[in-house]
Amino acid sequence: MYDIKKEARALVAKMNLREKVSQMIHNSKELKHHNIPSYNWWNEALHGIARAGVSTVFPQAIGLAATFDAELVQKVADTVSTEGRGKFNANQEEGDHDIYKGITYWTPNINIFRDPRWGRGHETYGEDPYLTSLMGVAYIKGLQGPDKNSLKTAACAKHFAVHSGPENDRHHFNAVVDDYDLWNTYLPAFEAAVKEANVEAVMGAYNRTLGEPCCGSELLLKKILRDKWGFDGHVVSDCWAIKDFHENHKVTKGPEESVALAISKGCDINCGNLFPNAVAAVQNGLISEENIDTAVTRLFTTRMRLGLLGAPKNPKYADIPYNVVDCPEHNAFNTEVARRSIVLLKNDGALPLNIKKIKTIGVIGPNADSRKALEGNYMGTPSRHITVLDGVREIAEKAGARVLFSEGCHLFKDRTEGLAQEDDRLSEARAVTKRSDAVIVCLGLDADIEGEESDAFSASQAVGDKPYIELPGRQQKLLENVIAAAGKKPVIVVFVSGSALACVYADEKANGIIQAFYPGANGGRAVAEAIFGLFSPSGKLPLTFYRSTSDLPDFKDYNMTNRTYKYFKGEPLYPFGFGLGYSKFSLKNFKADKDVCSVTVENKGKIPARETVQIYVTSPGQKEIRSLCGIGSVYLKPGEKTELKIKLAKNAFSRFDANGDAKLIKGKHVLHAGFTQPDARSMSLSGGKILTAEIDL
Repeated sequence: MYDIKKEARALVAKMNLREKVSQMIHNSKELKHHNIPSYNWWNEALHGIARAGVSTVFPQAIGLAATFDAELVQKVADTVSTEGRGKFNANQEEGDHDIYKGITYWTPNINIFRDPRWGRGHETYGEDPYLTSLMGVAYIKGLQGPDKNSLKTAACAKHFAVHSGPENDRHHFNAVVDDYDLWNTYLPAFEAAVKEANVEAVMGAYNRTLGEPCCGSELLLKKILRDKWGFDGHVVSDCWAIKDFHENHKVTKGPEESVALAISKGCDINCGNLFPNAVAAVQNGLISEENIDTAVTRLFTTRMRLGLLGAPKNPKYADIPYNVVDCPEHNAFNTEVARRSIVLLKNDGALPLNIKKIKTIGVIGPNADSRKALEGNYMGTPSRHITVLDGVREIAEKAGARVLFSEGCHLFKDRTEGLAQEDDRLSEARAVTKRSDAVIVCLGLDADIEGEESDAFSASQAVGDKPYIELPGRQQKLLENVIAAAGKKPVIVVFVSGSALACVYADEKANGIIQAFYPGANGGRAVAEAIFGLFSPSGKLPLTFYRSTSDLPDFKDYNMTNRTYKYFKGEPLYPFGFGLGYSKFSLKNFKADKDVCSVTVENKGKIPARETVQIYVTSPGQKEIRSLCGIGSVYLKPGEKTELKIKLAKNAFSRFDANGDAKLIKGKHVLHAGFTQPDARSMSLSGGKILTAEIDL
């Protein structure tokens, strides 16, 4: 049997120090005499193959999380990795070893979306550690395949750890967190990625955590990742994070010390250009050559697991053809995933709109015909986009209805044309509204407003992050004008955004509200189909929608008090786990033990629909109000019912102590089964019923 680690060590033993160090940067050098081709480790696959030309662009990660369906998310990742292999194989034929052309993907982002102002939150799976763990594990398994020693592609869990803004402080910020929040909020998804998904790589974060830079942290990289969890893969720095050690964190005096600190603590590869200083660091006695050997052996092990560097190639992956990329089957699946990601937040009975009774429909708003708002960030290039306007036209024109369109306002500026007066599209929006039988208003954000420090460039916003969660620019004014002009005609609001918006006015005045997140290249079709009732929305919010920015604690405070559904003491606008549909479901016969629960689900409505059963636990004497600990999805025809068995989280009745060990909580735990959380706001919005069961431990 081929011993990959033995072969990797043998190859490293043939190399001199400079050759070994040349393999420890993201653009690793070719070494012809060792038969080692050049390889660029830097690639992205957050919701499709990114930054390397055409690919299937799925809904952004936060939209995938809204499906509450790990099996679906694993299938998405498997589809992504199939396209990744197809592109990689073609690029190898062409001799193209450039950045974004490899099969080591720095995905998924499993940080906790603790504050809706964080610009990169839409890259994550939301605010809950359990949901994030499920989705992260699923995505990793989909990318890597079932065999650790014959990887389809390699995944990377990032950013380790305690990292979720502010973006413009990330290079010098110290995240201070107590043991409870560290182990029970910030680390569970990473532990799951390592222990349950065998993730091949972990990326260190830019910031310091508890005083140590994450890419050179004794606590994170050695004591927790390697020693406690037994991580077997390689660690990569975030890009140019190592120079922050001396330039911003001020924990080292210069490049050699920074490199020595990172490598000695277990960082194996540098995204950036500082690790070549490792040669001098060894020569000057700051680290040993054994440290270098260990790192390069880990890196070669990964390349061999991928079928590179002389290891046996897996024909199942090595022979995947380029024509799988953006193929019809993947595009059809993409549309289905977009449908599953849509969350219906309000419906006073106006939805679904009956296109047979509409002669003219108005589509208004800066995100109505925005391609960028479909994509989110870390995206590929769709071969075509279907915006909300496109999707509405597809359906309306087939039915003989006319579609009128107005941008209404700029996404964040006070006018759309530079020489015009403020609000230069408002009169057009009112005119469209008055001439329409129903109006769809598409508002929200895009990755120019919320994103990574280096990507977002909106002049009116903080770099990457949002200073507030209310609608930017003139969007609120546009909505007020449309609703005033509409009179009694139905107004449906579609929020296309990657994060929670404080949309109290829309909640009070609009007839229907849809949260579409960033729904992918075909997302506009899915949104239109939801509006016209071609399917019943089934998405659930993976984060809390607050009423106001004033509800939020200090952005820089990493304490979880009053953050997320677990700890927030106020009343949310829309709670975590909430989402409506067009059918009506019921629950009965809820039974539970400490491992599994069962419940009978029935579709009592008039249309086939999907629904998600959520299990929450309230435990004695805990900081949390409640915790999600089980998820089950069903698709039922009218009148159909089924018994759904749901496996509970392994730590449903435990909490981690200061050493990161799960300790059983003794006493009476209450399990809640429903289609939402068991809080008053969820109950009033959904009109649902919650079943309970007690577990005495």
